Amino acid sequence: MSATVYYADLHVKDATDNRLAKISRLCQAVGLAALVQPKKRGGADELVAVKAHFGERGNDTYLHPTFARQVIDLIKEAGGKPFLTDTCTLYNGMRHNAVDHLETAYLHGFTPYVVNAPVVIADGIIGMSEELVPVDLKHFKEVHIARAFREASAMVVLSHFKGHQMGGFGGAIKNLAMGCASYAGKIDQHGRNVVIYEEACIGCGLCLDSCRQEAISLKKVEEGKTKGKAKGKKKAKISKKKCIGCYECMTVCKQKAIGVEQPDEHSAFVERMTEYAYGAVQGKEGRVCYLNFVLNVTPQCDCAGWSDPALVPDLGILASVDPVALDTACFDLVKAAPGLVPLPGCGDHCAGVDKFAGLRPETRGFHQMEYAQSIGMGSMAYKLKKV
Repeated sequence: MSATVYYADLHVKDATDNRLAKISRLCQAVGLAALVQPKKRGGADELVAVKAHFGERGNDTYLHPTFARQVIDLIKEAGGKPFLTDTCTLYNGMRHNAVDHLETAYLHGFTPYVVNAPVVIADGIIGMSEELVPVDLKHFKEVHIARAFREASAMVVLSHFKGHQMGGFGGAIKNLAMGCASYAGKIDQHGRNVVIYEEACIGCGLCLDSCRQEAISLKKVEEGKTKGKAKGKKKAKISKKKCIGCYECMTVCKQKAIGVEQPDEHSAFVERMTEYAYGAVQGKEGRVCYLNFVLNVTPQCDCAGWSDPALVPDLGILASVDPVALDTACFDLVKAAPGLVPLPGCGDHCAGVDKFAGLRPETRGFHQMEYAQSIGMGSMAYKLKKV
């Protein structure tokens, strides 16, 4: 059975049709009020988690905090008690612990005064506040979900649809998976099979600076290990014992000298990620809705400390109670759209081409929805309804 995905384009008639008005219409169409209203008598401890991504320091294409404010105001109007939230990161950056994360959130405008709700880091001060959730799936029997998400009665998931280094792209599924997992859960989802392509490495050291685990070092190339011109030069080396597989080194490497050794790792990665997304919403059946913002569709996710030019024009805002249908619809819109940057093998415009696979041919982004459908998270079949 197909799911309904509501869609608001970005054409504006007048001041009553701005983006905040569109968000309001989408929330009404998706039935947000009924999803977030307290169900128990009194409803004193029934809280609504509004999942967002506050953006890494230096990034400027994360969702605008007033978008979150619009959703939060609607939740309050419906009688819900919202809090805006995200979790600590696995990689080295300014969101690795709750103190740095909150300071970054405030710097980017996500303050309680702007969003009209408390801002909470869901997995505690250093990412250890969690609850184990049984899932009994292919890769995991149980998953580590941040405690605040487990304690919330309902959830509204706000996702910036954009590219991702390992997942191909990130939408609602990826936001649930990484964004609702504790520190241990993020380690679960990432692999530990990072490899340096010695011939491509120039020994610049950017990967060393990015590695919080101190798993990377620069060492001289030994005799006979590579071509003669590289002998004696320093190349990056990875300690398999220390590496936790956060892939931040891959993100910062300009030479594309870092990858994964297992050929099927990209498929396995999105499957592990999807199983965590499945676990994140367990116990909240009928009480979760999703909004995807297909704006500033950058090659990197908002965890990068920079923002590249968008791959396609801004396409709209979409909403659904089905994250699989929602991500599929967003993927299809991006695929159909003309490209703004040349991609290998498809010329300058790339309309009708998978932009994320064109950017990173090794990734398996579409498999997110295929696998999510197979484990019962939702349907890839959808009806697009304009609001």
